[in-house]
Amino acid sequence: MTILISKTAEQLGQSAGQATAALIQQAIAERGQANIILATGTSQFATLQQLIQEDIDWSRVVMFHLDEYIGLPLSHPASFRKYLQERFLNQVSPLKASYLINGEVDAQEETRRLGALIQAHPIDVALVGIGENGHLAFNDPPADFDTEEPYLIVDLDAACRRQQFNEGWFPTLDDVPTQAISMSVRQIMKSRHIICSVPDQRKAQAVKDTLEEPISNLFPASILRSHPNCQLYLDEPAASLLSTETISTSNGLT
Repeated sequence: MTILISKTAEQLGQSAGQATAALIQQAIAERGQANIILATGTSQFATLQQLIQEDIDWSRVVMFHLDEYIGLPLSHPASFRKYLQERFLNQVSPLKASYLINGEVDAQEETRRLGALIQAHPIDVALVGIGENGHLAFNDPPADFDTEEPYLIVDLDAACRRQQFNEGWFPTLDDVPTQAISMSVRQIMKSRHIICSVPDQRKAQAVKDTLEEPISNLFPASILRSHPNCQLYLDEPAASLLSTETISTSNGLT
């Protein structure tokens, strides 16, 4: 894992977005097509904003995304489909294909549909974040590190649901759904490259656990340390609890 620390979230997003674009361009040059995974949430705002400004032939890009709430309509402000439509798909020229998770249909059928699709599209680069509880996608602790199923139906724990409420996506905690469809940990780890963007002080403990605790399903994002091509982009607040030893292994400020 390569750790890169920026002074601000905006600088983090610029660096992560540019790195993502370079990997997409490389995949297109080498294989004629790039298959990507996009993450959502506040941690991805700056990264996606930079990515949509990059010079990419989007007609050669196939997109998947990480997760979606079960039962949440597309019109809801917290819908990740709505997020990606507004912040990405509507901002770039048409993609070759985009496979969004539909949480309003039969969830088991949807996991099977998406699983077959993503197995036919080996992923070149995945954008991910880290939750306040250390989750990767919606794989809350203790995460399933063993399943080979590409997509899962998961129960959202209290810490995860509280984060979604505190970020302002829902009017009350009770309004946060209790289940979601999530890409599995093993499916994420099959990506050739992973770009992980984690800004904000409130993620500092999760970042510390990810980097300094043993790799364990109790700290789901810790598995990223075993990926051969993972770049972790932090801002200074998110990196604020890291030990001097961990900081010394990073590539310094960007």
